[in-house]
Amino acid sequence: MLSEQSASTVRATLPVVGAAIGEITERFYAGLFTAHPELLRDLFNRGNQAAGTQRQALAGSIAAFATHLVEHPDERPDAMLSRIANKHASLGVAPEQYEVVHEHLFAAIVEVLGDAVTAEVAAAWDEVYWLMANALIAIEKRLYDENADDGALRPWVVTERVEETADVATFRIRPADGGALPDFRAGQYVSVGVQLPDGARQIRQYSLSGAPGSPVRRISVKRVRAEENAGVTSPEGEVSSHLHAHVREGSVLEVSAPYGDLVLHDTDAPLLLASAGIGVTPVIAMLEQLTITGHKAPVTVVHGDRSPAEHALRAEHEAFAGQLADAETHFWYERAEPGHPAGRTGLVDLSGVTVRPGTHAYLCGPLPFMRAVRTQLLDKGVPASDIHYEVFGPDLWLAHA
Repeated sequence: MLSEQSASTVRATLPVVGAAIGEITERFYAGLFTAHPELLRDLFNRGNQAAGTQRQALAGSIAAFATHLVEHPDERPDAMLSRIANKHASLGVAPEQYEVVHEHLFAAIVEVLGDAVTAEVAAAWDEVYWLMANALIAIEKRLYDENADDGALRPWVVTERVEETADVATFRIRPADGGALPDFRAGQYVSVGVQLPDGARQIRQYSLSGAPGSPVRRISVKRVRAEENAGVTSPEGEVSSHLHAHVREGSVLEVSAPYGDLVLHDTDAPLLLASAGIGVTPVIAMLEQLTITGHKAPVTVVHGDRSPAEHALRAEHEAFAGQLADAETHFWYERAEPGHPAGRTGLVDLSGVTVRPGTHAYLCGPLPFMRAVRTQLLDKGVPASDIHYEVFGPDLWLAHA
């Protein structure tokens, strides 16, 4: 809980800090990577840094946490903290790294705000930072303990590669040392680290696309191609392109323990599983798990994609839904293609989809898709607390929700 004096100061300065947080985080990362270039090379996502999305995510999380502290002093934003902590744990973030971040973040705050950062203001925002940092450190320690994990990536061997679509490949993997597979829950992800040609060790997260219980694990990776949008070109994905170009049966990957808090809760409630694009992967794992446990309540499966040919794992999508006692599927495609399974044309639209009372919804896909589906679900009476989501890449949800 934020002290009363600090809460008053943070409340008064939040508009100023919030207005400058983008510049603060830009200066922060510049100073951090100048002092510690190994963090950009071997830990942070270079693509997200180049695009500026990581800066937006940091800004959004700090502003959201501070706002929550002053508006709800007796509550902690556990959902946000859990998402961040799971991502940190999958990367092996250690407590001492929070000291490094603190040093460069507060140097950037002073640099940007200058004389406005009085001793009182500095103390108040220092308290905000350490409340958030210590909460994350505690959650991450619990996650490490639960997984008997020290945060290190370990070698796994690729036992099979399957081409799902032109841009999606599935890799089946097992521990290189032949050891036991770590437990996981349907919907979780692992971090995968690769050594790139320039010597950098880059890490990305990929959902496990099969249910627990198999003698191997499975990830399905979409190759991120360079795209131009409104005159701005986004680069191709470094790690996804490397995996598609170089990883075959017998290759060795560095893989983390499983993490992520978008997991099915034990419930007999109706479910809605909504995905778009490669966001289908955790949904496939959830559907398979539901067939294994014999889920009886209604399940509504919603998916949007660019075209039927780009709908990865569609056969499994339909097959697992078909094995459930009460399930229906609704697929939308931005463009139809002759010779491919039909679906509705356009973007996902729940206006004609029955959403039963008591539904718990799970969303995974691009942020615009999830925001649109969340809005439609709220309009249909689904409480916000019953809408769960997962984000690939920096979590910009709070900055725009």
